[in-house]
Amino acid sequence: MGAQWKAKHKDIAANAKGRVFTKLSKEIMQAARGGADPDMNARLRMVVEQAKKASMPRDTLERAIKKGAGLLGEAVNFERVTYEGFAPHRVPLIVECLTDNVNRTVSEIRVLFRKGQLGAAGSVAWDFDHVGLVEGTPIAQSAAGADAELAAIEAGAQDFEPGEEEGSTLFITDPADLDLVVKALPAQGFNVTSAKLGYRPKNPVEGLGAAELEEVEAFLAAIDAHDDVQEVYVGLAG
Repeated sequence: MGAQWKAKHKDIAANAKGRVFTKLSKEIMQAARGGADPDMNARLRMVVEQAKKASMPRDTLERAIKKGAGLLGEAVNFERVTYEGFAPHRVPLIVECLTDNVNRTVSEIRVLFRKGQLGAAGSVAWDFDHVGLVEGTPIAQSAAGADAELAAIEAGAQDFEPGEEEGSTLFITDPADLDLVVKALPAQGFNVTSAKLGYRPKNPVEGLGAAELEEVEAFLAAIDAHDDVQEVYVGLAG
């Protein structure tokens, strides 16, 4: 299951797109605090690209930018908080949230963890590597010759693997090298479609049966459905 868990068949859920837009809007508002111009704000530019890729309506996108930049006279102050713990069957996970009310969020996260175990800070982080995650697709004119391994070496990435979308590549970097790799990849034949800091499991749990996996999936789906949850990183193989 790798570094970042994604709900199975999430795209066919009636409210899936709404949840995606909600999460992207929060990221946009948070990023826009550093400036409303994507050309001058690299972090905002990356999130805007993700929003366009998800077909977010233009009005929704522009309002999120203006709101985050304080151009609508509304104070927006999201805090990024991280929770650690275990899903059923001792599967470790890290949950990243953006919230405007930490007390409410932690109370609701505790409830969601009833079938697992919510841990203290550092309780499972030691079993993950904190890394940069850069997803890229071959630039059209160089698609035939784009070499992911060579691009990773030349751009300064530590490793690479197939990305979430067909034909894409996920480049794994040292956290400090994230921006350098993002800037270097276009010269190596890859357009960057997303870039962020995240987590990779060191020792993914293996050998769970079908019923156990189903239980873990149900737990993760409930966590991911929470409005404040932005990312779920899970130590589960496969």
